[in-house]
Formats: sequence, structure tokens, C-alpha cells
Amino acid sequence: MTKSSFFVLISFFVASIATMGSLFFSEIMQFIPCSMCWYQRIFMYPLVLIFLINLLYPDDKVYKYAMPIVVVGLLFSIYHNLLMFGIIPESVVPCVQGVPCSTEYINWFGFITIPFLSLVAYSIIFFSLLMIKKGDSQNEK
Repeated sequence: MTKSSFFVLISFFVASIATMGSLFFSEIMQFIPCSMCWYQRIFMYPLVLIFLINLLYPDDKVYKYAMPIVVVGLLFSIYHNLLMFGIIPESVVPCVQGVPCSTEYINWFGFITIPFLSLVAYSIIFFSLLMIKKGDSQNEK
């Protein structure tokens, strides 16, 4: 297994766990996602397929396919966490209908919330993709 495929495998597992976790919270636990959670899901779900396809049919350009999706999802996640930690005021929140974006369905150890789990997942995938890019650029030399 190459270094690149190792990081694709890590990214696949993280994206799969994040996807299954979000489906568990909404479908089993009946937690209604807020608007920001939906945006983060929209960018996480296709990553599972991108990484799975790359594991089955290796392509050294997975960085180019996945990184834009990860960056946008990561930005939504950062914004949502800033809101959850009270750094961004409620007045600038896009959640105007339905569940407020500041709703805490879970709060483990005083800081682990669903948006925090999303931030961790996107961060791991982001750094895995950076390692893939670093490995590819070293192979070109």
C-alpha cells in the first residue's frame, strides 16, 4: 500500500463514519438538522464515493477532485463552530427557519457537539489530502 492510498483510506473511513454518524443522529435519534448541518452534509456525502472510487481505481489526481469539496465543507464547519462557541453572534446566523443553528443535541465533555465532530472530520480529511498532495509532489521530483 502506497502512502497516498493509505491517506485515501483514512479519508474514506473518516468520511464514511461522518456520513453514518449524521444519518444516525437524524434517522435513529430523530435530531432535526439545522441549515448549517445540511450544508456540511451536502459536502461530506460525496466524499465517501470519491474516496471509494479512488480506492477501487487509484488516480493520483484525487486531491484535485476532493480538496475543493473539503475546503467548502470545512469553511461551513468552522463558521458553525464559531457560532456554537459564541464567537459569532446569533444575529448573523443563516438559520432563520426550522431548528436554530445553535441547538446542542449532544454535548460530551462540555465541548464535543455535532458541529465539532464535523469540524474534526473535515480537518482530518483536509490534512490527509495535504499529505497526498505532498507525496505526489515529492514523487514528481
